[in-house]
Amino acid sequence: MLTSVFIAAVSLALFWMAAFTLWWQMHAWRTPEVLASTRFSSPDGDEHVSFSLLLPARHEQAVLDHTIQRLLESSHTDFEIIVIVGHDDPETTAVAEQAAARDPRVRVVVDRHEKKNKPKAMNTALPHCRGDVVGVFDAEDQVHPELLAHVDHAFRTTGADVVQGGVQLINFHSSWYSLRNCLEYFFWFRSRLHLHAQKGFIPLGGNTVFVRTGVLREAGGWDPDCLAEDCDLGVRLSSVGKKVVVAYDSDMVTREETPGSLMSLLKQRTRWNQGFLQVYRKKDWRQLPTLGQRLLARYTLMTPFMQAFTGLIIPLNVAIALFLDVPVAIAFITFLPAVTALVTFVFEIVGLHDFGKQYGLRVRFAHYLKLVVGGPFYQVLLAGAAVRAVWREQRGRNDWELTTHVGAHLGETAVTRQDVPVTREDVPA
Repeated sequence: MLTSVFIAAVSLALFWMAAFTLWWQMHAWRTPEVLASTRFSSPDGDEHVSFSLLLPARHEQAVLDHTIQRLLESSHTDFEIIVIVGHDDPETTAVAEQAAARDPRVRVVVDRHEKKNKPKAMNTALPHCRGDVVGVFDAEDQVHPELLAHVDHAFRTTGADVVQGGVQLINFHSSWYSLRNCLEYFFWFRSRLHLHAQKGFIPLGGNTVFVRTGVLREAGGWDPDCLAEDCDLGVRLSSVGKKVVVAYDSDMVTREETPGSLMSLLKQRTRWNQGFLQVYRKKDWRQLPTLGQRLLARYTLMTPFMQAFTGLIIPLNVAIALFLDVPVAIAFITFLPAVTALVTFVFEIVGLHDFGKQYGLRVRFAHYLKLVVGGPFYQVLLAGAAVRAVWREQRGRNDWELTTHVGAHLGETAVTRQDVPVTREDVPA
């Protein structure tokens, strides 16, 4: 009897968790009005905001110059690019210094910390920022030339302290896990972050995020010891009531590539999960003014671990229902998480079609098949990353496991609308 009650309780908890997650994931598509509100409004041509664009780069000599050149093509006229390189990385430093020699808008700052990571690099550059707003990009990013103009307009028209733009992994065809990785980004930046901004609690994305320089300095910059410094900054700013605006247009997103191997993806997810755990344990989220915000924060920061647990427990529940002698009512309850998983699969298939449509990418039947078949294996990978994150945190290991980039997303430009000028917000959902 106790076993049946326990099975039913776990199944119901998993069902409601999966249902809430799916509902939040669908936030942007609930109504046409909500969808329209998620987009950048068209800029008016005025420029009132100056930008300091931080570009931390470590062993990124293969992709750095392309990113700098894309940023220099911006239609906005008032910006500087600060490339942050390590004192022990001569190859990347050489690329950065060559770019600085070609254009005075590019400056190079050297990070001399013995133990290096992204937040330490950005904190090193923060005192050198001259702009009204600090923007963050990664060394492999493809940035749209109209983005800064849209962000400038968003700051002026909304009174925001922070503007979070969209980021999208593009090379969905590179591997079976790249497909799922790209779709995760699509749902997160296209929909889920907008819900967080609306609720007043948001874990910021790692790049294409813009913060007023005074607000950033007042907050003390980034936590140098946190492995999810973007999430941490968002939580701290949310906790003191700063206004965050999220905007997404498929033409305006910053384009990136997925990790090049399963091990690289595992390490990246481990770092993010461990960072979320660190932010949870810091307890800044407890300063949020409402109970609803605090519950959302607790749930969000623990989601990677609950997601991993769900992926492992659903097959066990199905096996219990099929092969163990349990009451019919209990057997029915154990199937509920599988039902939400099936609905999620359907939503992902529709999302993949929408992703391909928005980015001008041809999605074939084989891609849909990989999406479905790869789902359980992807959950195993997420579970492994979550377990590894807990293990590393308990052992006090917080070294930064760098994700290498080779520019796998750069070849997509020819088949997408990245270089088409945007004059109005008519991008289909």
